[in-house]
Amino acid sequence: MSVAVLIPTYRRNDALADAVHSVFAQTRLPDEIVIVDNDPQAGARAAVEQLSDSAPVSLSYVHEPNPGVSNARNTGFAHTSARFIAQLDDDETASPHWLASLLDASEALDAPVVFGPVIAQLPDPLTRGVRAAYTQRLYSRLGSSDTQLIDKPHGCGNALFDREALDLPSPVFDHAANEIGGEDDMLFQTLQAQGVRFGWAAQADVFEHVQAPRLSWGKLLQRSFAYGQGPTQTCAQSPRTWAGVAFWMSVGAAQMLVFGACAPVARLISAQAAAECLDKAAQGLGKLIWFEALSPRLYGANA
Repeated sequence: MSVAVLIPTYRRNDALADAVHSVFAQTRLPDEIVIVDNDPQAGARAAVEQLSDSAPVSLSYVHEPNPGVSNARNTGFAHTSARFIAQLDDDETASPHWLASLLDASEALDAPVVFGPVIAQLPDPLTRGVRAAYTQRLYSRLGSSDTQLIDKPHGCGNALFDREALDLPSPVFDHAANEIGGEDDMLFQTLQAQGVRFGWAAQADVFEHVQAPRLSWGKLLQRSFAYGQGPTQTCAQSPRTWAGVAFWMSVGAAQMLVFGACAPVARLISAQAAAECLDKAAQGLGKLIWFEALSPRLYGANA
């Protein structure tokens, strides 16, 4: 049973080193770690060479000079022949039992795709208030305390794929999502239509270290807006379903009006309540203004 950990990276060498060291410390080591450097200048090459000196498993460096989240993930999938591919982002660190928990859940649940919890870690100065609650809400992925099958898939950060049990498209991730993201949503929609079973590994924790550039209100609201665009954009893709577009636009308008109006009142209740209202209002605006030309560029050279 061959297992690879895939880590795409873009100009985060310090964070990348932390992510890789957390994989070195796994109770169940992978057979290989594949790092895909998506910086056109190959800025991670020297950092990976240093890491390889202490690597307990094979550590591969792959340069994908064309920036884009789909490009990076596709290059990683193409580079390894491992049956199981575990995805870890370059700003995440994995708990020691992470990989073992994902593999155990995949076997126990007979699920070819398994997800685990993501717990946002904020800088010390940002520990309370609405912005802290909003950041935790946006960058954390919490679920059941039980390992179980789930109906709704999550994102690629902290996910395991069993390639032998999947009919993956080629390319695996759609190039149209290179800058705007949502490449994982597109893939999982395809797999869901095939009847693929999705699992949740409750003990497969990873920690997402949210760095300063992503903590401004502008960046936070931009990300919520982009998330909100997803359902409407999916309906607008070929084959286009205008009824679906109209439905999600109406949902978005209602979200924006209701949650936007509730936000000031929610602040009197708690920071978490206010953060939820702001997040849902911004997502509502995204559902309403879904055009790809207005999609935030969250990845690649223009991020």
